[in-house]
Amino acid sequence: MSYQVLARKWRPQNFAEVAGQAHVLKSLVNALDNGRLHHAYLFSGTRGVGKTTLARILAKCLNCEEGTKSTPCGKCGACSEISEGRFIDLIEVDAASRTKVEDTRELLENVQYLPAKGRFKVYLIDEVHMLSSHSFNALLKTLEEPPPHIKFLFATTDPQKLPVTILSRCLQLSLKNLSPQIIAEHLKKILIEESIEFDEEALWQIAASANGSMRDGLTLVDQGVSYCQGKLEASGIIDMLGIPKQKQIFAVLNAMVNRDIESLLGVLNKIADQSPDFNYTLEALLSTLHRVAVAQAVPGAIENSFGDKEKIKELAAKFSAEDIQLYYQIGTKGRDEIKYSADHSSAFEMLLLRMMIFSPSFSGAKAELSTRENQKKKIDLDSSERDARKRVNEMPQFLDPGLSQDQELISSYQSIPSEMNHEVWLDLYGQLKINGIAANVLGNTEFRKRDGNTFYFVLNQEQSAIYNEDILPKLAYALSELLNEEILVDIEIGKVEKETPAMLMHRLKLKARKEMVDEFERDENVQEMLKHFSAELAIESILPIKE
Repeated sequence: MSYQVLARKWRPQNFAEVAGQAHVLKSLVNALDNGRLHHAYLFSGTRGVGKTTLARILAKCLNCEEGTKSTPCGKCGACSEISEGRFIDLIEVDAASRTKVEDTRELLENVQYLPAKGRFKVYLIDEVHMLSSHSFNALLKTLEEPPPHIKFLFATTDPQKLPVTILSRCLQLSLKNLSPQIIAEHLKKILIEESIEFDEEALWQIAASANGSMRDGLTLVDQGVSYCQGKLEASGIIDMLGIPKQKQIFAVLNAMVNRDIESLLGVLNKIADQSPDFNYTLEALLSTLHRVAVAQAVPGAIENSFGDKEKIKELAAKFSAEDIQLYYQIGTKGRDEIKYSADHSSAFEMLLLRMMIFSPSFSGAKAELSTRENQKKKIDLDSSERDARKRVNEMPQFLDPGLSQDQELISSYQSIPSEMNHEVWLDLYGQLKINGIAANVLGNTEFRKRDGNTFYFVLNQEQSAIYNEDILPKLAYALSELLNEEILVDIEIGKVEKETPAMLMHRLKLKARKEMVDEFERDENVQEMLKHFSAELAIESILPIKE
């Protein structure tokens, strides 16, 4: 006897065997049990979620010899013939191959005749959206007022392509994509019945790869059993599908949470050695990031996919919510980069490096490290300064200390302010090596006080929209680098009482412009031209010459 694939062998024969789709099943069961049957049903959803299967079960319920009910006997002639695909009163049509209006008219020629064997004559039209507009017009009148012995069951993957006139005459049942958990549980039951050995991880890998389709999941099981020689092994499924091991995804995330780029690159090299599908690798990473975000928001809502619930909770505790959201956003935006890149491995590597480098926590760690390095340098320079002072004091009087390189070093470090106030802050701001949003934030602050190594600022409340606490490490790093000591920054939003660096620069700019305009107006040549041509001076057109 020839082998029958699992997707056909284990096609549900009644509503109780259907996995998922509880909302659709409830509607059908209640309608059958209460005798409130519609004359036309439209089943919509992606491939492999049960559209045609539910339509055939409904046809069986309508024509079961024991009566119209939600639990067909499965043993009578009608049930058996429908299961075997030879019931004369179930007319199945593939609309993709019969799109012409002539085909539809031919199909409807026998509508007025009573069923040959069953209680209802059922027309099951698959991929109904493929019919032509003329075919829909031919179907319209019969669909609106069919004979009482006729039922129309439509299935489509693209309901948007159906005319509104058709949709309005059908009872629409939208089937959902199946979750990996539902697929995995259903596959597990089938494998136990088939006496096939399997690994839990292999099952979850297949369930995730099925992308919501039970049929695709069963097809992958067939392929996996052949590939692994009669059983399902995680290592074999990973090799077959070209997907990364889940533990490698966790290794990637652990390297990222530790901000260890060298370790991250090592893990990526191991993944690349397996020649995986990097599009799927990215999807696996995004799926894990999503679950980490859920664990951070609602710890009890996380499911135990791959048996890794505890690992997900550990990562949720280590990562900041901001980093997870940033990583997910960069990952989703980077799908096309990998898809259209000639070197998928390099594109994926660049994507992960971008996640790390633009992460607020990575910037903060870098600033902290630089601060520690600067602190060490300051200790070394303080030692050098003491040595320089000693050498200057020991120099002969006829040497000019001002020409000594060591003396220049001393002068440089004596210029650090011994007492901080707002006026000193205005001078320091212009020496900071900072730009972008960070410069904008500090430029609109008023210095309030210094307590130990912490600088306290007030940010002008009119500029509060530009502020985010994630920028504090960058501000601390800029001040620490300038002053050669570890500085912490504390910012509160409020009303400033003194002139901020931004206000000062704006005032000086206006003053400089006024002086420039006054000088231009006083110019003898300008005065002569105004007088000679009876002209007026366009003040707003006077601009400084760009170097």
